[in-house]
Amino acid sequence: MLLAAHRAIVTATVPILEQGGEALTRHFYQILFTDFPEVIPFFNQANQEGGVQQRALANAVLAYARNIEKLEALGPLVATIINKHVSLQIQPNHYPLVGASLLKAIREVLGAEVATDAVIEAWGAAYGQLADILSGAEQQIYEAQKSVVGGWNGMRDFVVQSKQVESAEITSFVLAPVDGSPVMDFTPGQYIGLRVVVNGEEARRQYSLSAASNGRTYRISVKREPLGKVSGFLHDQVQEGDVLQLFPPAGAFTLKESDKPLVLISGGVGITPTLAMLDAALNTGREIHFIHAARNGQVHAFRDHIDSLAGQHGHLQRFYCYAEVGEEETHVHASGYLNNELLEKWLPASRDVDAYFLGPLPFMQAVKRSLVEIGVPEEQTHYEFFGPAIALQ
Repeated sequence: MLLAAHRAIVTATVPILEQGGEALTRHFYQILFTDFPEVIPFFNQANQEGGVQQRALANAVLAYARNIEKLEALGPLVATIINKHVSLQIQPNHYPLVGASLLKAIREVLGAEVATDAVIEAWGAAYGQLADILSGAEQQIYEAQKSVVGGWNGMRDFVVQSKQVESAEITSFVLAPVDGSPVMDFTPGQYIGLRVVVNGEEARRQYSLSAASNGRTYRISVKREPLGKVSGFLHDQVQEGDVLQLFPPAGAFTLKESDKPLVLISGGVGITPTLAMLDAALNTGREIHFIHAARNGQVHAFRDHIDSLAGQHGHLQRFYCYAEVGEEETHVHASGYLNNELLEKWLPASRDVDAYFLGPLPFMQAVKRSLVEIGVPEEQTHYEFFGPAIALQ
């Protein structure tokens, strides 16, 4: 049980975490993967190599320590973590492995003078509280997923019904359940978890669902990442008729019901969840502004699809911005990078809109800043990361 004395000790460690949190989390992952290699498939090792995962965990641990007296201040971070855990099928038995590795890392990195028995006891209690919160919420979602039409728990076999090249970098896969039964509906913006075995090694990834829910199939659209083990496997080896294992849809970055004008802003493969959002919003008749940024026309996926929809629906306006514009690319509305000037021109005259944006980290940082600067209420902006959650500073 987390006592007042424990909370006081955890709060007192905040300055230490501010100075050396990333070193602590780096060592934590080394311990976790060495002592408990069975958890490796749950982590994208590319994030480990780039330090992204370590920084994300350091930020999360620091946020928890700062707000241990008022966990509601953590806001959407908790929901984001819970949904990512659900998409990868994290179970209660995984939490003790993480807890043991975290406490071991604290003791080894901070040393016996700082990481006293009292500090270890306090952090053990604090971690136990967090684990109970997360695991409890995850179990509720698992139960809900199992109880709905087409729902399931754990892995389910899906056959690749079709494979479609969308651009020089993105390929779509339409997946149908092998058993022929229905699949559960999802909320636009959610993703599925995918399990594959590449060169004898298990790996789990999350991919946004890029088409509207239909109760029969799911579609994911995957970008080939440089040195990406799973994306390369999907692009190069997986063919129509092959079987993949999926976990049920999850995700907190979802389209909310509203009659305000909808602004969908994407960069690169960030377009994928906005496609499902667009499909759903078109049926409501609300004003929609669809803004997409790409390096060039070769990597711009789904342009013909969006153009076709715009021709059919007068309440949909679309705008494209390329960093590099070829002479023949007359469909592009601007060159360079999205900025305040372009967004002011492409958004509705009223800033009372709901804005959803997704893309590479620098893109999202710029869009978040621009939306605030041009007057869009911050509480009406919504975003999520494909990778580990990092504050958009």
